[in-house]
Amino acid sequence: MITDKIRLTAKDILEKEFKTAMRGYKPEDVDKFLDIIIKDYETMQEEIDELRQENARLKRLAEESSKRPAPTPASTAGTTNFDILKRLSNLEKHVFGSKLYD
Repeated sequence: MITDKIRLTAKDILEKEFKTAMRGYKPEDVDKFLDIIIKDYETMQEEIDELRQENARLKRLAEESSKRPAPTPASTAGTTNFDILKRLSNLEKHVFGSKLYD
């Protein structure tokens, strides 16, 4: 899973302490940047959680739909064929009039 591959959490980043040196970075700049990274990590984790929930919901839905019997094509095809024949007959009557049936 992805959580096994992520080495840092938002808490790890927040609690990280850097040693200061004579000509090192400004601690304020590092803190500002780390704050941005923390927010990104939190947003990413929220997105991962939402996607996992959606994935689980879709899997349940797919499982439920696979359990339901599918409508038989023969019964729907018979009704469809009857409808087509009826429409064709009405069209013939309209186009050719009573000449066809005299």
